[in-house]
Amino acid sequence: METAKQLKNVRSFSYDKMYKDTTGHGFDHIQRVVKMSNHLLKQENADRLITLSAAYLHDIADDKLVSDYLSAQAEIITFLRKNAFTDDQIRKITFITQNLSFSKNLDHRILDLPLEGKIVQDADRLDAIGAIGIVRAIYYGGAHAEKIYDPSFKPRQKMSKNEYRDLSHETIINHFYEKLLKIKDLLNTQTAKQIAEKRQQVMLSFLKNFKEEWDCEK
Repeated sequence: METAKQLKNVRSFSYDKMYKDTTGHGFDHIQRVVKMSNHLLKQENADRLITLSAAYLHDIADDKLVSDYLSAQAEIITFLRKNAFTDDQIRKITFITQNLSFSKNLDHRILDLPLEGKIVQDADRLDAIGAIGIVRAIYYGGAHAEKIYDPSFKPRQKMSKNEYRDLSHETIINHFYEKLLKIKDLLNTQTAKQIAEKRQQVMLSFLKNFKEEWDCEK
């Protein structure tokens, strides 16, 4: 099977799984991650099929989005086999999708993501910051009934994965300090780091204006 056909089928599979999402991880997010991965590929010597397949599939078996992530992961593997991906390609793709998330790296830092994984990780993280990141943070927080802001809730530091997923003391604004503002310094590729500089300033400006308006200063 030709690479173009494989990617077309991966895209369709991803769309079917993600288009109904209402947490900010829908197919629009997937498409942006794929597009950014393609952009980063121009500067990196990485396997395009592995990179873009992982980009399309990276949220399908995310344990914060699905109740049975093991079954979701098994479904991905079955799909890839039916579409003529080799065992080695499947291992690489699933390793990337299982290990690129921010929460996965809280308990133990994954040091050996392949270049393809680093590209997808950067693309995914870039979509969590800047103007898009602000909207997605609010969208996700609303979907999980998080408070917008509570000055008595201080941003948490050095969280485990379980602590990070505990939303009982989370606010949308705290999420910027607990995760989003840290992303700039966690990126892998030089191109992604350059893109992140502007997006970081967008978030800092938003937070400054938000707090002024919250306190009715301006």
